[in-house]
Formats: sequence, structure tokens, C-alpha cells
Amino acid sequence: MNRKPSATLSLIAFVVLAFSAHSADDTVKVFLLAGQSNMEGKAKNELITHQATDSKTAELFKHLHTDDEWTVRDDVFIKFLNRHGGLTIGYGSPGKTGAELEFGHLMGEHFEEPVILIKAAWGGHSLFQKFRSPGRGLPSDERLEAELKQAQERVTKNNEKRNKTDPIPTMDDIKAPYGSSYKNMMAEVEDTFTNFDTLFPALKGKKLEMAGFVWFQGYNDMFGDHAPGEYAENLQQFVKDVRKDLKKPDLPFVIAAIGNNGSKPAEKGMLTVQNAQLSMNDVPEFDGNLIAFRTDELIDKAAEALFPTWKDNFEAWKLVGSDRPYHYLGSAIWYTRIGHGMGESMLELLEE
Repeated sequence: MNRKPSATLSLIAFVVLAFSAHSADDTVKVFLLAGQSNMEGKAKNELITHQATDSKTAELFKHLHTDDEWTVRDDVFIKFLNRHGGLTIGYGSPGKTGAELEFGHLMGEHFEEPVILIKAAWGGHSLFQKFRSPGRGLPSDERLEAELKQAQERVTKNNEKRNKTDPIPTMDDIKAPYGSSYKNMMAEVEDTFTNFDTLFPALKGKKLEMAGFVWFQGYNDMFGDHAPGEYAENLQQFVKDVRKDLKKPDLPFVIAAIGNNGSKPAEKGMLTVQNAQLSMNDVPEFDGNLIAFRTDELIDKAAEALFPTWKDNFEAWKLVGSDRPYHYLGSAIWYTRIGHGMGESMLELLEE
């Protein structure tokens, strides 16, 4: 039997809907994208522009185009260090694009509210050292002393060899890099929340809400005697500290697991880090609020096949790739697939 809602219930429903609509109008969803060079993005703009017009690959990029021009979104904004504006190509390393383009598109299509992406990415920064979060503290005194000794010997030998007088490192010099990128990442968030109405005038008067975090990092932790084995512990604490410092205890957290190995099985340090990242799916307290997914399975096989002979076949190579394997071959297709994986994972968490 169909029942007509009472006048009281109708009024409550109207008030709730009106309040929700008003809140949505005043809110901006913010996503923090952090990591090292692959989060920066290494697909050349010339490559992605070619593939967006090539009949063999255009389908993958058509939703990012308007009248054969790259769309500059007026509902998704991005800040990457000293650059900011509406989301479009070119927000990777200078002259390049990364996973942020596809990720931002998915967020923009999903939310009625505007979206801001904050990218905090620096090439070569490990989780063991520069991205080390506060809860991990410093490495052991023994480890720091060994690092100091190596640094002092290196500078001393260089001074003698080159007749230089560079200062000999102190323990303070050794300790200083630990956690520096973590602090800089949080400073990027603070700067955006403080100055967003200047960075993005169209958002003036709105309220920012931290909605999710994406982590794309791991290459520099593959090496050394300590970093690979500690990665799982470092990453688990990193997730906890990010949520604590952003005051979002269940902040949706997506990890794009390192996959530079492509079609080949990962091994040695890469396998250790990859397994550590994927193991976050099995941490009980992360159930329902964190997803780690594989990026090697999203390989651009055309770029992978051409890379071994890229120097001899450069004209063909530059139509599929633009960098080395550690940068996912500079493949616009691979980065776009990864961005899509990030976006799908984030939406799954948000729905939960």
C-alpha cells in the first residue's frame, strides 16, 4: 500500500535536504596526494597530447578533452608547490603530467562540491628518512652514528682530493633530514587551507574539508640495509600520524603500490616494499578505510615492448613513452590507469 508522508515528516525531509544542499554548496572536498617522483608525474605533455588525438589511444583520454582542447576544469583545482589553478595537463614535473589528472577527473565527476587536490611530492625522498612520520622517531643511536661516520669520511676525503674546506657534518646535520618532507607536506596543507581563497578566488567564502589521502612512493626505500625491512612498520605509523595530524581518524587512505617492475615479477628490495604496501590491506584497524592496489598490473605493454630498443627506434618510442622504467616509462597511459585506480579506490572507501 502506498502511503503519503505526513506533513511533519515532509517538513523534516525538506529541512534536511535544504541543509544538505546548503552545506554542499559551501564545502570544498580536499584530497592530499603525496609521494616522490612518480607522484610528481613524468609523462611528457607532448606524449599525452599525441595519444589523445591518435585513433589507437584517443578513447582513453576523450573525457579529458573539450572541442579537441584539454579541459581546464572549473570545479577541480590543484596546488602543486608553487603552481595552482584549474585541473588540466601539466601539473606533473615541469612540462609533464601524472596520475593527478585522471584522479581529479573522477573526483570532480563524483562530487557536486568543488574539489581541491594538494600535491606534495619530491623526487628521491624515502619513507625511511625524509617522509618519516613523527610517531616513528629517529632511527637508533647506532644507526645514526654509523651514518655520521660515513658522512664525515666522505666529506674529509672529498676535501683532501679537491683541496676544499667543506664543513665536516655533525650529528645535527644527520638528524635534520629525518621527517623534513613529512613536515613540508603538512605545511602545504596548512598553506592551502589558509590561502585557498587567494589561490582559487572562485572558492572564496567556502569551507574546506579534508576528504582523502593518496600515497604513491617507494622507490628510494628499495635500497640499503634498513629501509626495505622497516617499510611496513614505517608506513603503518605514517598512516596513523597523517590521520592524527589532519584530525581525521578514519581519513580514506589509498596506496598505489610500487610497480615499476611492470610485467616482470618484482624482486629484491622492490618486492619487499611492494609486499609491505599491499600488506596494509590486512591491518585490522585499516579495514574499510584503506586500500592498497597494484600498479604493475596496469602496465602499458606497448611502451614496455619498445623500451629495450628505444634509442634505435626513437621516433616510434616517443609516441608511447618518455622516461625510464623507474618513472613508469613516462607512459601517459600507465599514469592515467594508475590515476583511475586511485580514483576508483578512493570512491570505494568514500561509499563505505
